[in-house]
Amino acid sequence: MSIRRLPNELINRIAAGEVVERPASALKELVENALDAGARSISVRLSAGGLELVEVTDNGSGMNPGEMSLALERHATSKLPDDVIEAVTSFGFRGEALPSIASVSRLALESRERGADGWRIEIDHGMKLGEGPAALPPGTRVRVEGLFDKVPARRKFLRSPRAEYAACLDAVKRLAMASPDVAFSLEHDGRRSLSVQPSDEPTRVAALLSHELDRHGLGIDCVRDGLRLTGVVSLPTFNRGMADQQFLFVNSRPVKDRLLVGALRAAYRDLLARDRHPIAALFVEVPSQEVDINVHPAKTEVRFRDPAAVRGLIVGGLRAALDEAGHRSVAREQFAAAVNWTSEFDRRSSEVPYPGKNAERPLEERAWAPAFAGVTEKSLGFGHLPAARAEPATAPVPSYPLGVARGQVAATYIVAEAEDGLVIVDQHAAHERLVLERMRKAADGGQVARQALLIPDVVELDEPDCDRLESAIAELAELGLEVERFGPTAMLVRATPAPLGKADIPGLLRDVAAELAELGTALALRDRLDHVAATMACHGSVRAGRILSVAEMNALLREMEITPHSGQCNHGRPTWVKLAHADIEKLFGRR
Repeated sequence: MSIRRLPNELINRIAAGEVVERPASALKELVENALDAGARSISVRLSAGGLELVEVTDNGSGMNPGEMSLALERHATSKLPDDVIEAVTSFGFRGEALPSIASVSRLALESRERGADGWRIEIDHGMKLGEGPAALPPGTRVRVEGLFDKVPARRKFLRSPRAEYAACLDAVKRLAMASPDVAFSLEHDGRRSLSVQPSDEPTRVAALLSHELDRHGLGIDCVRDGLRLTGVVSLPTFNRGMADQQFLFVNSRPVKDRLLVGALRAAYRDLLARDRHPIAALFVEVPSQEVDINVHPAKTEVRFRDPAAVRGLIVGGLRAALDEAGHRSVAREQFAAAVNWTSEFDRRSSEVPYPGKNAERPLEERAWAPAFAGVTEKSLGFGHLPAARAEPATAPVPSYPLGVARGQVAATYIVAEAEDGLVIVDQHAAHERLVLERMRKAADGGQVARQALLIPDVVELDEPDCDRLESAIAELAELGLEVERFGPTAMLVRATPAPLGKADIPGLLRDVAAELAELGTALALRDRLDHVAATMACHGSVRAGRILSVAEMNALLREMEITPHSGQCNHGRPTWVKLAHADIEKLFGRR
């Protein structure tokens, strides 16, 4: 078989397969072109989720007829004035978007420079249909119809109009967040679904994400080693079941990078359940020579010269903000409903037995005992004081964030009076977090107890995995995992973390090696240790159904106010909610 050159039409379709996967991909490229042209206002029109129509109109610099023809040729661009591709600051720079889109759709390109006449060029799946004058304001309008109509192999893999519209809306939101000084509007099937005016970054993020982030969000602004991180993240208790509200940017470029996603997940590692996800909009600023944006034609992936520094910036910055949040939690909206209150406790209520200190515990829990021997109910102010009635309602309310305990409901919830409302605390969830934080504080600076193996275990792995584990031997030893190299493709395990009990050693090493490959740190092992610690904290906490004295209730509230992350339990659920005075008045129809 002889070698031949592919025709231009086929070359363009192959290129389109990398750049244009769906309507959202085409829309993203067109909006990026508008931003690179200096547009201050961008209007998007869609029909059938972009399957029938994608139209982008901007008020940028515009093009003359000669530039328009050149823009429709492959690898022709105005955004790379020299050959230094590492220093490019524009969104597009490869010169593939317009010709790729034109090769798989009916495209009409209209543009007008200020002080000149407008011009129009029409392309039908790579074939020029004609060109001529056009009437439009200064700027550019690109109209794409019938995407993949003549490429049935691609068309049949497109999703429903609703799903394609959701992807288009997500693309516009990301670009609008990256350019807060530009006005954006989006119209779908004649209905305006998005409209934002020029503003600053926090205002734009709040407009495009949940408006409740004003109350339940944390601002981020930190600098480390020439890198900067800004943005907003949600409190752990303000979360979602999907990670669809996480927006990540590098040098104002929307990206979907595994390193950044992994760093965000690591920052919330012990604050959220595995099936819950935070809301976040994070902006990373990196010197251009420290990041490679020319990894993929879609330009959604980047490569960092020092990924560990970027990951450390994100994890450290978010953890610092979450630590400062202290006992903050999400205030759920309350709905008016009949509530039965009682001032007396039913002492005959079934109390869940609390295991005494001599109760038999599993091996993995006993392994933590030396490090956390001082962490008891009594050390947290919870002795076996007799139950007592609530304090008189006429007593003054000291200025405590979580108020003063007034009573207990269902032997499970503490009711406290604060200056600005009524606080209800889940006693078990709150104490569970306090115990876990005490355990972690007790373990800081010390090594995790290890269980030596009578016969060292040899684990066969790929050579790159062995290299990664060998480079992390010191870090793994601090976590209780003692390993050493045993040939090119094997590791010798001499000891494992005692809290893990009888662990699956080969599976553990494979997980740790995978984490080292992806994130550069042994999160898999830390996660397992944290899970054991969280389980112990759960079992060793004040149970629901136990009657507490007023002194015990107040001790719990004061401890919560000074303990990091006490606004949520170890599973990410809120530990307390507040009914403001205005909410209480609504319940009784006073306002």
